[in-house]
Amino acid sequence: MTKLHAKAKLIENFRIDVDDQRNHAVALDLEPPDGTDMGPSALELCIMSYAGCYATIFVLTANKMRFKLKNLEVKIDAMKSEEAGTITEANVHILVDADMSKDRLQRAHELTVKTCPVGILFERAKVKIKYNLSLVSPNQT
Repeated sequence: MTKLHAKAKLIENFRIDVDDQRNHAVALDLEPPDGTDMGPSALELCIMSYAGCYATIFVLTANKMRFKLKNLEVKIDAMKSEEAGTITEANVHILVDADMSKDRLQRAHELTVKTCPVGILFERAKVKIKYNLSLVSPNQT
């Protein structure tokens, strides 16, 4: 089992610095008028983490499948339900530029979804996730 660490420290008003106890930090804040917009909100950081995790796992999967990525973009649009008070839906848009077949792209995506730790958290939280997978340079062989 791997132990992960996080620390949050109030700087002023709603500005909070969070760090991983490994020399990496991010400033969190609320949007004006309550906050000073000095960083993403905690929920925005959560969505950013999901996009980054998906991209990281996809690159690892691509390397294992031995195809070279020319470019990869992952964008997430999430909806926060006022009733639930948190994220209830996420639309994940993945744009891949690589010489590979659509079948191999789909397989890489499936493996990524299956092993992305942040995505697994979203699924366990019962967030409705919709994936839109696009291949820029399809190789039809």
